[in-house]
Amino acid sequence: MKIFSDELVNEAARVNHVADLSHATIGETLLVAQYLEQKTGIPFIRMDQGSPGLPANRYGIEAEKRALDSGIGSQYPAAAGVKELKEAASEFVKAFINIDITPRACLPTVGSVAGSFGSFIACCQRKAFPQMGKVLFIDPGFPIQKSQLRILGIEWKEFDIFPYRGQALRAKLEEELKDGDVAAIVYSNPNNPAWISLEEEELQIIGELATKHDVIVLEDLAYFAMESRRDLSHPYEAPFVRTVARYTDNYMLLLSSSKIFSYAGQRIALVCISDKLFDRHFPALAERYHDSGVFGPTFIASIQYMITSGCTATTQYGYAEMLRLSCEGKINFVEDTREYAVRAQKMKKIFCANGFTITYPNDVSEPIGDGFFFSLSYPGMSGSELVKELIHYGVSSINLDTTGSLQHGVRACTSRMRDELYSVLDERMKQFREDHPIH
Repeated sequence: MKIFSDELVNEAARVNHVADLSHATIGETLLVAQYLEQKTGIPFIRMDQGSPGLPANRYGIEAEKRALDSGIGSQYPAAAGVKELKEAASEFVKAFINIDITPRACLPTVGSVAGSFGSFIACCQRKAFPQMGKVLFIDPGFPIQKSQLRILGIEWKEFDIFPYRGQALRAKLEEELKDGDVAAIVYSNPNNPAWISLEEEELQIIGELATKHDVIVLEDLAYFAMESRRDLSHPYEAPFVRTVARYTDNYMLLLSSSKIFSYAGQRIALVCISDKLFDRHFPALAERYHDSGVFGPTFIASIQYMITSGCTATTQYGYAEMLRLSCEGKINFVEDTREYAVRAQKMKKIFCANGFTITYPNDVSEPIGDGFFFSLSYPGMSGSELVKELIHYGVSSINLDTTGSLQHGVRACTSRMRDELYSVLDERMKQFREDHPIH
């Protein structure tokens, strides 16, 4: 029997102006879940919003306090970022990715959302003609990035990577890039929402074709080193985090503090640009902005500064301290975030015992790891049907089709799961299976 009746769920959607629960955004799903929880007092299993479920890193907090006490609050921060953060970022990239990027090309942004917004502008406007400046999404992916392109009026292409893993990716990418109208490729690794991870052969394919077709790769590393199958916690020691940066000079790496340091509330991230790309001259940028047209300086002064006018100075010092201590081995952020993998294992076990399957179960050479997200399907149900039906059982999620996926399923986030809710989830999913027998 359903926990929340059709009438009550419809009321929650109506009151919160949600037109279609089956394709609701993350924010809309959150509002419906909160309404039902507050009205009835019945707790929800919140798998909708990917907000950190761990305390913010205390080293960052203390460093911010010291910075504010030093008096910097009265001064505007430099548009390119404070020296301490840029140097720490360069060292962090070397320590955990084994890639050399100079401090000048490591740029703070107000979260990765602002970073991708400015990056889309720079990547696409470098092209002489707007029709040649499309973005290609390797889906499933982060829905907000497509919303950004709607605001900017930038067109995009997309494809679901599900049937194109491994060497099959090369032919698919060639097909998408052959017309020369793509300026940038974007993906997250590990992936939001499915938690798949691109392997070395796939990253090599992306890098080689990015160079061949002069496309810039935006590699979103929001869940940096949170790939549970390998120990990536030791600075300056293999294995290192996988990256397209080994295979092309056309890259921008987005490094967020939100998940790895649980620092989401401070809105701080980095865009680390290949030095060769940073120094490239683009006549289209020079003509538009009446500046040098050099990619890095234009990105900083003519684009990113116009969006946020710099990042909060104290937060930059907090981020710098966390990066620095990670390089010194005094912070083990990989171990700190391993709790998400533990939660994923427990949640997957409950769902799979009750008839669910993992929608994206494998990478090329092994099953996907455990971490912040995973994907779920239920026999005989579309993603639209499943996301709506789960709400009636007090479980909120988002439809995979809102992420560009062509598979039938939902995204599950582990961040808000608590120990006392596992038995609740198990009880509800047993009831779900009883109410939806599998034939």
